[in-house]
Amino acid sequence: MSEPHEESVFEAVGGEGFFVDLVDAFYRGVAGDPLLRPLYPDDLTDARRHLTLFLQQYWGGPGTYSHERGHPRLRMRHAPFVITDAERDAWFGHMARALHVVSTERSIAPDTEARVLAYFHDTADFLVNAR
Repeated sequence: MSEPHEESVFEAVGGEGFFVDLVDAFYRGVAGDPLLRPLYPDDLTDARRHLTLFLQQYWGGPGTYSHERGHPRLRMRHAPFVITDAERDAWFGHMARALHVVSTERSIAPDTEARVLAYFHDTADFLVNAR
């Protein structure tokens, strides 16, 4: 007898489309943010793709991110940027709003949304590298 399949977040949110929409909504916020925008390249195409692939992989989707970019190494990849509590709070605010909008539009279960939001909160806090 096989064990029951535990649904991944990737599956629970409907797959790739959720993450594409989430990242698009997030970057719409970042694009107009005077604190965060200077931290990103002029062309956000690669940043959008990388974040989308990373989130899909993290939440149980395809491993394309690691196949293309190697281990995520979040701290190392963010080390060149000064990330204080202000940047953390701005980043988290945009991501929380994007998550809520996309979760509402797609009727994502509240417990799934809360789980993803907690991850974003903890990760944003983890990446602070200047006080």
